[in-house]
Amino acid sequence: MNDLLTGAAESALAQEPDFVIPEGRTASARSTAESAPAVKQRKRIDYHMWGTYLLLVMIATLELFSASIQEVREDDIFEPIIRHGRFIVGGLVLMLILQAIHYRWLFKLIPLYVLFSVGIMVAVLVGGGEINGAARAIRIMGVPVLPAEFMKLAVALGMAWLLARFQIPGKRDITTWGVVACLVFLGTCAVLLFSQGLSNTIIVVSIGLAMMFVGGIKFRKFCIILGVIAVAGGIGYIYKTKTKAASPVTERQELINKLNHIDGEDVDGQGRGRVWNNRMSAHFRPNKWAEPFSTEHQQEQLSFIAQARGGITGSGVGKSRENARLPLAYSDYVYAIIIEETGLIGGLGVLLIYLWILGRSAKLTLIFRHTMPGVMVMGCAFVIVFQALYHMAIVSGVFPVSGQPLPLISKGGISVIAISLAFGVMLSCARHAVHNSDSVAAQKKESDLLPDKANGLNLTTPERVD
Repeated sequence: MNDLLTGAAESALAQEPDFVIPEGRTASARSTAESAPAVKQRKRIDYHMWGTYLLLVMIATLELFSASIQEVREDDIFEPIIRHGRFIVGGLVLMLILQAIHYRWLFKLIPLYVLFSVGIMVAVLVGGGEINGAARAIRIMGVPVLPAEFMKLAVALGMAWLLARFQIPGKRDITTWGVVACLVFLGTCAVLLFSQGLSNTIIVVSIGLAMMFVGGIKFRKFCIILGVIAVAGGIGYIYKTKTKAASPVTERQELINKLNHIDGEDVDGQGRGRVWNNRMSAHFRPNKWAEPFSTEHQQEQLSFIAQARGGITGSGVGKSRENARLPLAYSDYVYAIIIEETGLIGGLGVLLIYLWILGRSAKLTLIFRHTMPGVMVMGCAFVIVFQALYHMAIVSGVFPVSGQPLPLISKGGISVIAISLAFGVMLSCARHAVHNSDSVAAQKKESDLLPDKANGLNLTTPERVD
């Protein structure tokens, strides 16, 4: 009888999915087996994240090759896609490295990443290269780097770092000092981006607010934060768009005004504020869907023509007509080419891929035992999905004309690297984080591994009781 009971106990322990019990061990005491050093957690592979990543890479390979016809050279028609492929491969290597590292080490590196992103942002503002009338790039080892792409991820991870460290034990809330820290951090990043571009600022603020909302801040505190940001943002926007520039207009700006049919004397605002005024007035112009074709609005109109030509099923992959005429078809308007070639069905399919990333991240957040991996995953998902939705809204005419790449698909090396970093962080959390359904021993082991001030429990699901 004793042998029978021992065998049954060993069989029950062998069915525990997340631990390996060495051969020859007896199961006389479950707690002894769980606390033994030989207990080893199984590493998980998140097929949802990997699947969405591979789908986006496949779409990029097909559609970017078609959309890059304006950059094709007669002697090398594959050069644009090969160049993009190098960044995809580089990003994949970074992903593989990050997903192999336990997320607690990535959490500790977040302050360094934030400092790096803020540093290159300041360097750009001080002496960076000008793109579309704003200082946006700096060269590092000969490669142009757009720090705005890194800043988006820096805001998400920085907010995750603050939310995890300032969580009130036993409550879905953070301390008052945590609220102040989140507000100051988000405001600083928004100010750095504000003079460079409004669309990046909107995305960054949206990421920060979404992080605070899912991070467990009480509704009253969240409303206060929302009010402060709304007032500060409104004042900044009015100042930039209503105040006349005190400095004389440069020859370059005069040329830009002439090419865009802008009367510089009639446009209010300083620097980018003038551009924002122009884009808003153009966006809300009456009958823009039925007006005659003009060079003044050709980018927007050619985008609409491409989407209308796509219809329901599209013209066929590689059979785009507008890719040769639509400016920046390979980056800011690649979604229009996707719809032209694959139709409404293909456009909705791409949208669903990004939404699947957000849904899967939310699912992981609900089942993680600790808060830290949950906020890290959601932050990275917000970076990817918000940028994708903003790109699609611009292309479809919902938002005013601006420049935002479609994550992993649009041509742009730095954007690909930043998005790959985000995927790497999500895969690390999905692989190493303990779930609420795991054993008590696994939960305790993870709690001991995490920093003391950032090992708060995820209170969205009940605690497991063995």
